[in-house]
Amino acid sequence: MKQRIELLAPAKNLTCGIAAIDHGADAVYIGASRFGARVAAGNSVEDIAELCRYAHPFGAKVYVTVNTIIYDDELDDTHQLLAELEKAGVDAILVQDSSLFTLHSSLPLHASTQTDNRTPEKVTWLRSLGFKRVVLARELSVEEIREIHQQVPDVELEVFVHGALCVSYSGQCYASQYCFGRSANRGACAQFCRLPFDLVDSNGRTIEQGRHLLSLKDLCQIDHLEELMEAGAVSFKIEGRLKDVDYVKNVTAAYSQRLNQIIARHPDRYQRASQGRCTYSFEPNLKKTFNRGFTTYFLHGRQPDIFSPDTPKALGEYVGRVKEIRRDSFNVAGTASFANGDGLCFFLEERGERKEERGKRREELCGFRVNRAEGNRLYPYKMPVGLKPGMALYRNNDMEFERQMAGKTAERKIPLAMTLEAVDGGFKLNGIFFEAEHQQAQKPQRENIIRQLRKLGGTPYVCDDVELIPSDFNYFIPSSQLAEWRRQLVASLLLPSEKKEQPNSHENAWVGKIEIYDYPHLYNAANERSREFYAERGITDATAMEAPQQSAPMARRPDGILLMQCRHCLRYSFGYCVRKGGEKPRWTEPLYLVSGDGRRFRLEFDCKKCQMNVWGL
Repeated sequence: MKQRIELLAPAKNLTCGIAAIDHGADAVYIGASRFGARVAAGNSVEDIAELCRYAHPFGAKVYVTVNTIIYDDELDDTHQLLAELEKAGVDAILVQDSSLFTLHSSLPLHASTQTDNRTPEKVTWLRSLGFKRVVLARELSVEEIREIHQQVPDVELEVFVHGALCVSYSGQCYASQYCFGRSANRGACAQFCRLPFDLVDSNGRTIEQGRHLLSLKDLCQIDHLEELMEAGAVSFKIEGRLKDVDYVKNVTAAYSQRLNQIIARHPDRYQRASQGRCTYSFEPNLKKTFNRGFTTYFLHGRQPDIFSPDTPKALGEYVGRVKEIRRDSFNVAGTASFANGDGLCFFLEERGERKEERGKRREELCGFRVNRAEGNRLYPYKMPVGLKPGMALYRNNDMEFERQMAGKTAERKIPLAMTLEAVDGGFKLNGIFFEAEHQQAQKPQRENIIRQLRKLGGTPYVCDDVELIPSDFNYFIPSSQLAEWRRQLVASLLLPSEKKEQPNSHENAWVGKIEIYDYPHLYNAANERSREFYAERGITDATAMEAPQQSAPMARRPDGILLMQCRHCLRYSFGYCVRKGGEKPRWTEPLYLVSGDGRRFRLEFDCKKCQMNVWGL
């Protein structure tokens, strides 16, 4: 049996959701009015119902994110929301809070990446609770994904393939709450990881100064989708529920086209999870939309160049180098073309490559707008301070591409073949019987009948072929009658499918003993029902790392508060991981990150787990 492959796109709102479907998504994920991991991307149940009505004729699905931790006084509202979403026709709910793990509902539940899904053991445990799908941690390699699939083959594996990366394992970041009172696990992340820090050793020596040491590049796996398919992943997720519609259009189209190319090479193994043929009025280009530079992250193991220490902002695409500067303009050496209004940027200072030069100079990303472009000579609104010949230029706002993306940029249609057959007592259109008299036509009717039946504008269908039976078909049928038959055929095709994904089976079993260290998501048991859930399974250590505002502050250990668990490791990235062939460190540990307001955060290098932890003091 062919494996169904799903492209899962983000929807900030109804407009983005419809655009995602039009541009090739097999499913979209969208936040409801509350309890989604992006508080700024909430939507009414009515809009979500409208998105379901738009998506379902294509066989596309709508998943709703209810993936925050929930407090006791919110449980009733959460259950009410889920009941409303069920009536709206959503296909599944993504959850983090364990109070929802055994929800008795017809809604299937997907285990959000916020439940920290890194190992076969964790996925096996989630399967024992009835989960049919698990969203894996972004940090996993293709071999780790393969191992999980081999050990738990009956669980659908959803993997992120594009977009922004959190430096901490999802569900295990408490830095935003600790520093700003805004919980990342409640959808209000203040992006602590994008801040600049000094890196200081225990003797007070500054190793790096004012750099964005926790800010990662953006994920891009478009060239590795086939590897992920072979490893067992079936759903490919694009990050971006805060991104605008142009991002959704461009990225969805790029990944949809690439998946189609792969499936065309392996038609016996794979098929798309939805139907419909997309046509585009633009050429997708991932470099044209917001990105901090791209990385494949840990897909093939550790690599040093996964973070973006010089800026957390969008760098965009490289367009050339500054050649000659005049009083009010400059020209660019390169092959790129420019337009009035383009946004360009450059680093104010080139950083030295030698290790002894690191931390001595701080780069700053400076941006400006092009007022007038005459070939490769550019006239800014105001000449940027510090621009020098030889500097690299990047374009992070492409006006020509924005013009291409404005308005309708794609159309998705389902190919439909029609057969009109003369039968006793009337006609059959694709098997639907219509009673009518067989009236022989005085003039040929074939062309008019075909033309009338193919008028499917305003529906999800396009008719590629009309067959008339018998071959000498020449009956007179009024155009109004043909239009009514066509309308009834389309209406029958648009009826909701009775086949729905089966909800969780809630076996209430588990494999082995669950340890907090191995399942740190237990720290997110923020309500009594969650604690009861674990207690019923013999676990009494579940607790709330982030308590409600009116109760106790964050849980603290004697050595501080564990704020982040990161696979990204600064020791490795700077070439000082002895286990991976690096030099012996020249500093005295422990190391500290020092923020601009003077706060210190201790770094712990857990080499056994190949992990860097960030501690609040």
